[in-house]
Amino acid sequence: MSTRRDNRIAAVQFLYMWDINPSNKIEVDLARFFGEQEKPRDYYEFSEELILGVQENIEEVDSIILEYTQNWDFKRIAKIDLAILRLAIFEMLHRHDVPPIVSINEAIDLSKIFSIEDSKRFINGILDEFKLKLQRPLREASPDG
Repeated sequence: MSTRRDNRIAAVQFLYMWDINPSNKIEVDLARFFGEQEKPRDYYEFSEELILGVQENIEEVDSIILEYTQNWDFKRIAKIDLAILRLAIFEMLHRHDVPPIVSINEAIDLSKIFSIEDSKRFINGILDEFKLKLQRPLREASPDG
């Protein structure tokens, strides 16, 4: 498994945990979470960047999820699916070093690991529609960062 995949798995786990049991001590929570991982904390640098990015942009990310989940009550979205969607949408918006297609594929793979069969279609549908609004190359990293 790749380092980035490991980091995305950790990010989804943390975001899920954070959604279930939020606190105002993210640095403490991150230290505790990464202290319990198999690898040293510096291995999870990408994961920490993703987690902090999602947290800093949560309102923007959630508004996009709301826009693309018409006829769905936001509270009915499975918490693990929400964590996966938040991660992917944050990457698509703010991580120009990651092609949007990679973010979508990673989200679908994460849903296969953590969620039920129908989730991959739900997640893919939202992300596939959202990608159409992006003003950047979909299959390559953007140099404009």
